[in-house]
Amino acid sequence: MISIGDIVTRKSHNNDIVFKVINKEKNICYLKGVELRLIADADEKDLVKLETKAVNCDCSYADKVLNERILNRSDYFYLPGKILHIDGDADYLKKCMEFYKKAHVLAYGKSINEKDMPNKIVGYLEEVKPDILIITGHDAFYGRGKEDSKYKNSINFIKTVRKAREYEKSNEGLIIIAGACQSDYENLIKSGATFASSPKRVNIHALDPAIIAVTLSYLDKSKEIDLIDTLSKTKYGPDGIGGIRTKGTMYIGYPRNGE
Repeated sequence: MISIGDIVTRKSHNNDIVFKVINKEKNICYLKGVELRLIADADEKDLVKLETKAVNCDCSYADKVLNERILNRSDYFYLPGKILHIDGDADYLKKCMEFYKKAHVLAYGKSINEKDMPNKIVGYLEEVKPDILIITGHDAFYGRGKEDSKYKNSINFIKTVRKAREYEKSNEGLIIIAGACQSDYENLIKSGATFASSPKRVNIHALDPAIIAVTLSYLDKSKEIDLIDTLSKTKYGPDGIGGIRTKGTMYIGYPRNGE
C-alpha cells in the first residue's frame, strides 16, 4: 500500500523520476519530484515504493560550481552579488538555500504561491534590494488551449517578471532568472527575464536556477558571462534553461585588510 510521504517511481514511465507522495484520494496518488520541479499524479498500482534512505539527491554536478570559485584571498576581498529567491515550493527553496549557504552567498528566500507572486514581488525587491532575482516554483506545458492556458504557472511568472522589470529596467541593475519545469521560455525572455526555462519544454532540476545565480554572484561585474559554459553547468543544459549575455555581480576590492 502506498501512503502519503512515501518515495516512489512510476512503472509506466520506466521508473525514470523519483517522487514523493504528497496527497492521496482513493487510488490516485499526487506526486512531487524529489529533484525535479515536477507535480504529477498516478494510479497507486502504477507506483513502485522505494526505501527513503536509499534515495540521495544527485547534486554532484551542482557541487562542481562550488569547487570552481577560485579567489585570490591573500590580496583581494570579494563582495558576491546578493540573491532574492522567490519559490512556489518550500521544499525546493530549502534545497536552494542550503546550496547558497555552501557557496557563502548572501541569499534571501521567500516561499509564496505562484499566483501571489505578481502582487508581492515589488515589496520583496524594495526590502532586499538584490542583484539577482529568482522567480520559480512549479509549472507544466499542456500544449492546448489559449496562449495563457497552455502552461500551469507561466503566466504568473511572466506577470512577476514584468513587475520586477518595472522596478528595475536594466539587466545590469537586476538579473532575473525565471521559470520552472516546461515553462514558456520565449515569453519569459520577452517579458524581461535574463535567464528562463525551458527552451525545449523539459523538466529542470530543483537547483538549476540557483546554479545560474551562484555563477553570476561570483562573476566580476566587469566581466561578461560565458553563456554556453554557464548553461552547461545545469542538469539539462540549454534544453532546460537559456538566456542572454550579461555581466557578473561581484565587486572586487583591494587590499584585503588594513594591515
